[in-house]
Amino acid sequence: MAVKRDYYDVLGVARDADDAEIKRAFRRLAQRHHPDVDTDDGAEQRFKEVNEAYRVLSDRQRRSAYDMFGHAGVDGAAGGFEGFGGGFGPFGDIFDAFFGGAPAGARRRQRVVPGADLRYDLTIDFAEAVFGVTREIRFPTLATCERCDGAGGEPGTEPETCPDCNGSGEQRRVAQTILGQMVNIVACARCRGEGRIVATPCTECGGDGRVRQERTVQVEIPAGIDDGQRIALEGQGEAGPRGGPPGDLFVAVAVRPHPHLVRRGTELYHELPITFPQAALGATLDVPTVEGTEKVEIPAGVQGGHEIRLRGKGVPRLRGAGRGDLHVVVNVVVPQKLSKRERELLEELNEIGQPAVLPKGPSVFDRLRDLFS
Repeated sequence: MAVKRDYYDVLGVARDADDAEIKRAFRRLAQRHHPDVDTDDGAEQRFKEVNEAYRVLSDRQRRSAYDMFGHAGVDGAAGGFEGFGGGFGPFGDIFDAFFGGAPAGARRRQRVVPGADLRYDLTIDFAEAVFGVTREIRFPTLATCERCDGAGGEPGTEPETCPDCNGSGEQRRVAQTILGQMVNIVACARCRGEGRIVATPCTECGGDGRVRQERTVQVEIPAGIDDGQRIALEGQGEAGPRGGPPGDLFVAVAVRPHPHLVRRGTELYHELPITFPQAALGATLDVPTVEGTEKVEIPAGVQGGHEIRLRGKGVPRLRGAGRGDLHVVVNVVVPQKLSKRERELLEELNEIGQPAVLPKGPSVFDRLRDLFS
């Protein structure tokens, strides 16, 4: 029989973690290990393990029993009803998850509403994406009210049990249908499903527990980030109403294009135009890099499409060591207009030159195919 892992280790939280920390850890792990997302072997079992740990640690009574007696104190309650893709607790939890309410006669826990996730669009330069940068961003958001500490009521007052739903957070409406009486369970309109009301609202936030303010956050942009990627800052979104946990902040990164370099993953490409004499005689030319410029030797007799690779001059790997390469692709440019002297010299060269012969090795089509694949 397999030994169960410690529930705190499963969620990756300390034993004194509060409810908000446990919820954030569960959300993160559930998204990572959901069988539709995690294709590795054992994903379904890991997802069930995360669900089981959360069901125990998110319930104060079960958590207290687990802290005192370990798995033996919750073995009858942790397993619950298995199925529906990952395991739920008692039948009331299943009904609540799929239909938004508990069966008749069941008392639901007071609902805690998390804050909204936020998105911030950040544009950075090409070099900043390659080498990384720290940016300070400023945005409007809803933050916890300091006067009432997010509770929503005037300091010194306590929320009261909602008289319309008696603290259950829900109301039952009976309707007559051709099938008989049908009971429709909806969130209480007065307390909005929270089970409590603020009798004396805070004068600062009006009872919401949040106030609008400008917020400043330092964002670490890792070296090697690409255009369109996002950075998730956990718990940096909007504060939840009346003490609810905060949402997350997602920074969507856009990268300005480089005037001379094209990026493909960790590889950079530069098309280097050269003249016919430079191709025939060879030359030493400056090539743009992310750091500046670098001199490159062009061999005599080089053909169009020839590639010169500069090792380690590309983009750093986000999840690995080292950098990609810079590929310099030679393009022999034929002039469209000639001076009288240039035409005379070329005609003389044409008379004494040898017929053109294709060089050995890959053709220009092969090189282009390899380049773009």
